[in-house]
Amino acid sequence: MEKLPAKTGWIWIKEGFALFRKQPAEISTLFLAYMFLMLALNIVPLLGQVLPLVLVPVFAMSFMQACVNIEQGKRVYPNLLLIGFRSPALKNLLTLGALYLVAAVIALAASTLIDGGVFWTAVTGQAALDAKDIQQSNMSLAMLFSAAVYVPAAMAFWYAAPLIMWQKMGVMKAVFYSFFAVSREMKAFTVYGLAWAAIGVVLPAIISVLIAVLVGNQAVTLMILLPLSIALTVVMYCSFYPTYTHIFGKPGADLPPQEAQETPTQE
Repeated sequence: MEKLPAKTGWIWIKEGFALFRKQPAEISTLFLAYMFLMLALNIVPLLGQVLPLVLVPVFAMSFMQACVNIEQGKRVYPNLLLIGFRSPALKNLLTLGALYLVAAVIALAASTLIDGGVFWTAVTGQAALDAKDIQQSNMSLAMLFSAAVYVPAAMAFWYAAPLIMWQKMGVMKAVFYSFFAVSREMKAFTVYGLAWAAIGVVLPAIISVLIAVLVGNQAVTLMILLPLSIALTVVMYCSFYPTYTHIFGKPGADLPPQEAQETPTQE
């Protein structure tokens, strides 16, 4: 397999926008249903802090399958949120989710080396922090360090869920393939990440400043930025799918039944 050029990272984003434009209301409804479910899970004592992260791979496949449906001209419905739970790969997806949790805890714990536990306390909600505590700490540097520690895990998890569900791989094999696939296409992923930083962070910031200057009304700013943020987040979810297909090809769901059966899967 040849390495993809750096510009592929921008192509992934363009294809994400193209998928979104075909069914914007349907895919946005799927996303809002997912967010509502996550909020509901947060109500559950103790488990509410753990389950949303453990279930990320399961729900991630809902959006990946939604993109498959859009490509095939099929309608996207909120019941796609359950597709991972109906999959024979559910156990492996949950195992992957547990690894997500472990990696997140390790990355957060690493931040204590920088700020003495301020960021950890803020995230886990163990105690209330005042502005003075935050200002006197190295919390910003700790956040960056925590993110850097998590990068290898993010690389290992990026393709793991679709490889488990679509390629029938085991958890560790999927994690291995994902890490080295991302490593191989680092130039494309760098462009992809920088482009999303510009679109998802810089652009809304510029728009908010312009609205503040022209209108000067926080309610109007919120009314514009909230749907924009939701739309950009959904587009980002849609762009995950082309990052997979450009490297591993279309999933078997795109093939005719007979051809799909003849396509070898990786154990």
